[in-house]
Amino acid sequence: MSTESSSIDRMTGDTTTTERADAPPRRRGYGALWASVPREFGFLILTMPIAIISLAVLSTVFFTGLGGIFIVFGVFFIVGALFAARGFGTLELVRLRWAGRPAITPPRWQRAGGEQGFWRTVLAPFVDGHYWLYLLHGMVINPIVSIVTWAVTVAWTSVALGGMTGWIWQRFIPENDRDFWLHEVVLDWVFPGNTFEIDPIVGERVFEFVLGLLFLVLLPFVFRGLTLLHDVIARGLLGSWRSEALEVEVAQLAASRGAAVQAEDASLRRLERDIHDGPQQRLVRLQMDLAAIERKLERDPEAARELLGEARDQARETLDELRALSRGFAPPILQDRGLAVALESLALRSPVPVTVEVDLDDVTLPAPIERNVYFIAAELLTNATRHAEASAIRLRVGTRDEGAAGHWIDVWVTDNGRGGASAVPGHGLAGLDERVRGLRGMLVIDSPAGGPTSIGAHVPFVPLATPGTA
Repeated sequence: MSTESSSIDRMTGDTTTTERADAPPRRRGYGALWASVPREFGFLILTMPIAIISLAVLSTVFFTGLGGIFIVFGVFFIVGALFAARGFGTLELVRLRWAGRPAITPPRWQRAGGEQGFWRTVLAPFVDGHYWLYLLHGMVINPIVSIVTWAVTVAWTSVALGGMTGWIWQRFIPENDRDFWLHEVVLDWVFPGNTFEIDPIVGERVFEFVLGLLFLVLLPFVFRGLTLLHDVIARGLLGSWRSEALEVEVAQLAASRGAAVQAEDASLRRLERDIHDGPQQRLVRLQMDLAAIERKLERDPEAARELLGEARDQARETLDELRALSRGFAPPILQDRGLAVALESLALRSPVPVTVEVDLDDVTLPAPIERNVYFIAAELLTNATRHAEASAIRLRVGTRDEGAAGHWIDVWVTDNGRGGASAVPGHGLAGLDERVRGLRGMLVIDSPAGGPTSIGAHVPFVPLATPGTA
């Protein structure tokens, strides 16, 4: 079970594990805003120093290179500025993640593999728009925005803390015949012509305390808004483009299609070999027996009768083999009674005892998924029976809903055999891996020497409907 859980986590939780470790506790309401204040304050207070350093470094290197663009060394300075901009932009993404914002998918920097030549590697940033956007962010936009957000952060925090604590420390500061009192200006503006007689020092302390309390109450909203401003800018300039996501998806679909074609070709070749080595040979022998019967029917009826019995046995064995092969296309029990019953029937035919656990969570599977899951389970059981030298096998099939990751069905076969299983090219597990990848799934093999062996196939699917719903 630990192997199953870890592999499932690797499949659908490779990023969520990191997110859980870095993200703040998920709360709701005003308390959640206050819980994120320390991180957001740390992010905002460091924003301007980092932005100023970025501006100084990038502008110095870039304009130096621009000045020498007509000689060779200028190109290297500009490339250096682009790579430095990439570094500062990556730092901004890390800081935003640390501040509690959802992760921003970075661009795909490596596009053509590692076989590029020197000049092609050097000049690659010139034709990659992401580098120029990172440079724009680090040299122009972020410094301007950071100065504003940093100033607001410092001013808002100072007013909040100063107003709340002013009544403690302001008594030690001499007033020096002060004539201007801010609370009087506010009172005259709110209540024109008032005749309030308030001690100026007490009035000023109360006004500052109320103002500090107001700023303190609004502080989480201000910090969140300023952090969101940086987050929005970073998503627009530093994140990957939708076209890149589509490009990755197209590549994955092409790879899945290629794996499916290869798996189908291997299946057809295996079926052709099985037909040639089995039913075809028996039919050839049956044809020869019938010819011999025809020759001996009048001369030696007893011998003909004996050959007829052998021919009948040949026909029966041929029919049994054809039925077995037909189960490789679409097992009748799978179509008639469903996946769970088909898997139990599959386990009963195994020469090694098989424990079956099926939990489909009342999800209706598409017919192609049911058929492929049956084939995968059959192949895994056959592999364990033939090669594992096991005395017990456990087959577990279950579905799970991973939310945004969609629905998945997991097929696990665990045996207590000798272990050492691997997806060797040209062998059963390699072909099974191609079949699973053709379904946009994943095959996990955990088979240390000496056993036990756990092999899991994880396949995504779209449920047709939930039984009992319209």
